[in-house]
Amino acid sequence: MKTYKHVNYLWDDEKAQALSGDEVALLLYRSNILGADLRITNYGGGNTSCKVSEKDPLTGEEVEVMWIKGSGGDIGTLKKSGLAALYLQRLRNLENVYRGLDHEDEMVELFNHCIYDLASKAPSIDTPLHGFLPFKHIDHLHPDAAIAIAAAKDGKTITQELFNGTIGWVDWQRPGFDLGLQLRACLEENPGIRGIMLGSHGLFTWGDTAYECYVNSLDVIEACAEYLEQNYGKKAPVFGGQKVISLGKEERTAQAAKLAPVLRGFCSSERHMIGHFTDDERVLEFINSNDLGRLAPLGTSCPDHFLRTKIQPLVLNLDKSEDLDNIEVLKAKLTPLFEDYRDMYAQYYENCKHENSPAVRDKNPVIVLYPGVGMFAFAKDKQTARVAAEFYTNAINVMKGAEAVSEYTALPRQEAFDIEYWLLEEAKLQRMPKPKALSGKIALVTGSGGGIGKAIAKKMAQEGAVIILNDINTQRLESSKDEFITDFGKDSVITTILDVTNAESIKEALKEAALAFGGIDIIVNNAGLSISKTIEDHTEKDWDLLYNVLVKGQFLVTQGATSVLKAQEIGGDIINIVSKNALVSGPNNTGYGSAKGAQLHLSRLCAAELGPAGVRVNVVNPDAVISDSNIWAGGWAEGRAKAYGITVAELPAYYAKRTLLNQVILPEDIANACFAFVGGLLSKSTGNVLNVDGGVAMAFVR
Repeated sequence: MKTYKHVNYLWDDEKAQALSGDEVALLLYRSNILGADLRITNYGGGNTSCKVSEKDPLTGEEVEVMWIKGSGGDIGTLKKSGLAALYLQRLRNLENVYRGLDHEDEMVELFNHCIYDLASKAPSIDTPLHGFLPFKHIDHLHPDAAIAIAAAKDGKTITQELFNGTIGWVDWQRPGFDLGLQLRACLEENPGIRGIMLGSHGLFTWGDTAYECYVNSLDVIEACAEYLEQNYGKKAPVFGGQKVISLGKEERTAQAAKLAPVLRGFCSSERHMIGHFTDDERVLEFINSNDLGRLAPLGTSCPDHFLRTKIQPLVLNLDKSEDLDNIEVLKAKLTPLFEDYRDMYAQYYENCKHENSPAVRDKNPVIVLYPGVGMFAFAKDKQTARVAAEFYTNAINVMKGAEAVSEYTALPRQEAFDIEYWLLEEAKLQRMPKPKALSGKIALVTGSGGGIGKAIAKKMAQEGAVIILNDINTQRLESSKDEFITDFGKDSVITTILDVTNAESIKEALKEAALAFGGIDIIVNNAGLSISKTIEDHTEKDWDLLYNVLVKGQFLVTQGATSVLKAQEIGGDIINIVSKNALVSGPNNTGYGSAKGAQLHLSRLCAAELGPAGVRVNVVNPDAVISDSNIWAGGWAEGRAKAYGITVAELPAYYAKRTLLNQVILPEDIANACFAFVGGLLSKSTGNVLNVDGGVAMAFVR
């Protein structure tokens, strides 16, 4: 087995042997293990292909077919359904109708006439780059080490010398049909080369078998990485040396948690964004350096990088130890920075746009750099924000390498614009599914480890929100986390232990929300318990427990969340899960019923106070939600059954029969009611009570 220092060799002969004879399966295997190492290619970046002989279903004759990663896929997770399969000769024959660089976009439509497998994914713009090379297996990858050389001022010379002429060079050009022809020409002019470096873009390597291609790719990337490593700090300190010393880890996260909601508010001026924070050592080395001010405005080089990170980041001029507690003073410092960035982006658009360019997009930054602390990324959802941060880290690696061996060069602004506002890129954006109702929203539902709280959190996630799952029951919380990750993905959820009666616990949960997602939008005060006793049997301990969890808990969570909501200045929703018992007087219920009444009026008071800040406060009143609910633990069911003169087993039917609709109420019914308040259709409503009890006339609000 070959050994490498800078990349992972993951080829397993036994697994590959099991796929022997199936070149498409071997393509998928090679793709997946390449994509498993982010030093080889970034998420969604690069492209892989193979050429095989297939029987033409129309003629029965053997024809050459190219299988290639389809548009928008990721090689690390690629499956056969993500491949496009094209008649190779038809693809090459398109050269006969190609009208030149000004007509590149029309060629993409013609790829559809070359489709062999009707179940194919849409072919990507890189398709002709593979099609005009003769090799059976081809990798087009975006390794930081190779792009660093490709983006260096002397990249062509370095490539020639490093590989002794065995790697060709093609200058930067936007991907498309003509670039495929240029790759073919490069090979014809340099027969025997093992790969081609694309200026400011990436790497092409190949082989006659899947294994040969894989090893060739690793060998070239390893050589690039080793060359860079030997040169770091040789001609000058990395990034010009350190200018700022980072805060300690705990201080960095404390500053980031305070700042994130404020930044999120600025970045969400056009639509709600989700945040991501990292204080990775590679990021800190760059943002703390003397060269930050010179390199950051240049922007990135590889198209994959700037498509996800925007033309350049916003660099904050805040001191690393800045007092971030005074929100008004902080916003006064940040406002001109964001205004200048938006003006810069608008000017970039105006200077570079064409007659048929799509309308200008969101002018806010995606990447925000805070020297001494770390990097923030803001995007439409958590995965996109996280990936943007990963891509900017890739860009940092590229700048570091290029500066070590030469001088970093970014793409000219016009070239960057022509990629960002490419009509084909716009068409891809338009094909994406419409955002769900809660996309870009962050929800914290107290007591969401199970029961009603879990059902509410699940509904929010189904509608696009990211979730802060929390509970005081660790085991229940971990089980729910696994379920949410399975259903919604790892980016959709974080977990934290939360005791609603403890202000420090609440503060820590909100800090975790800020670090993971950037803040909070939806707070559902759901955590609760119940005690059913006669007034004579009620103890002071019972009373204090009920009021601590139900009333004080609602107050403390609302108080903590209000600070975050006001820092963001983008509105928000607070929903309090109260009870029919807040409105109905019944036996054996003095503690629980009066606490619920206090919750209801506290909700009204908060609605009145927080309305001017754009924060809506509403109430959902459930009744008799027995399924998977903590309410029914601890003797409550026995107490209610005793009060009504029935058995515990008879409770569900009893509760259903006493309703006007004769319905059993489920946790999902409460979840739907909560969504009704936050889904967008009731955005002008606050201070309301929505009963979800099957119809209990005594609980009608009047």
